[in-house]
Amino acid sequence: MTRKRFVIIGISDCGQPFFPPEVAAIITAGKVFSGGERHHEIVRGLLPAGYRWIDIRVPLREVFRQYEACFAANAEDIIVFASGDPFFYGFASTIRRECPAVPLTVFPAFNSLQMLAHRMQLPYERMRAVSVTGRPWDALDEALIQGEPLIGCLTDRHKTPQAIWQRMQDYGFSNYTMTVGENLGNEETERVRTFTPGDAMPDAEFCFPNCLILCRTALRERPFGLPEQDFHLLDGRARMITKMPIRLLSLSMLDLRGRQSFWDIGFCTGSVSIEAKLQFPHLRVTAFEVREEGRSLMEQNSRRFGTPGITTVIGDFLEADLSHYPAPEAVFIGGHGGRLREMVARLSTVMQPGCTLVFNSVTDESRTMFLRSVEPTGLQFAGQTQITIDTHNPIVILKATKPISEQS
Repeated sequence: MTRKRFVIIGISDCGQPFFPPEVAAIITAGKVFSGGERHHEIVRGLLPAGYRWIDIRVPLREVFRQYEACFAANAEDIIVFASGDPFFYGFASTIRRECPAVPLTVFPAFNSLQMLAHRMQLPYERMRAVSVTGRPWDALDEALIQGEPLIGCLTDRHKTPQAIWQRMQDYGFSNYTMTVGENLGNEETERVRTFTPGDAMPDAEFCFPNCLILCRTALRERPFGLPEQDFHLLDGRARMITKMPIRLLSLSMLDLRGRQSFWDIGFCTGSVSIEAKLQFPHLRVTAFEVREEGRSLMEQNSRRFGTPGITTVIGDFLEADLSHYPAPEAVFIGGHGGRLREMVARLSTVMQPGCTLVFNSVTDESRTMFLRSVEPTGLQFAGQTQITIDTHNPIVILKATKPISEQS
């Protein structure tokens, strides 16, 4: 019996695709084909008479239901056309995840970022490739904050080159040129354009599909420690911001390098969230603040220091629906409004095992309050560090952790 398998063939937007003899023979002998509407238009003239085509469109569960029905009815291969390299942010990974027991044979083509790099005659071995196609901004934000010299980005119909360019300008990343490739591989409609800092993006939409490459023109300052006087402050009150040495020491006790989700509760000016995002760009930062003024402060300060991607939540933390946000692996409490015990109790129910919790105490009373808040929750006290800045009173930085063995 013939073994059922997926054959995945990578193609570009070339209107007259060329396939090597092995691939051409597979297509000629095929009966069931699949791909996007655009792929169908490109290969339609090459498919044998009487073929069946399965459109790849959302919801994907319906697509895979059709695949399963085909395999159940016969032993034919399902031949899937995909863009470029099917394992580069491509459909092969989806098939592998959804049908792990079905064999794959993959014939890759150049992916669009490779094609664009060749059009630019650009060595791309060190390019950081990211995708915002149906994805959040996270990977692009991380690459920009890290100041990667070369960033290749796959776009979609919402996160367009215009939207990406505007986001970069909003957060001060004017140290990149952007080269956009449209319809790469299509002999009639392919277009490549480069935009430099200060250029205005065209109002007309870019042809889709498109991708882009960002080339760094200068290093953007990324200091280790942000001076508090450089922040927009709440009503100009300098006392309402965590001082830089205390902020950096608190972040060191949070141990953020290997963590993914960080919560900053009572963020006020946003200094701890922004410092965390700047030093650990991979972090998903969720910042909570009860005062409405915090919204504009976070926006202004995030743009000033170039830290896009911080999720701001305004309102009473004890009443917020926390299910909307990724469970924390590290938490900093910067403000509690006299309800520290209730806050720690609620946090203990959503913290992931191994999560760190850090609190800055300015008085013996607040230190005792934190210890008493931790004790009944099952969290473990993990130490403290005292620091004095200039002539200010000592600050005690306290740490607790959620046991790893405890199930969340």
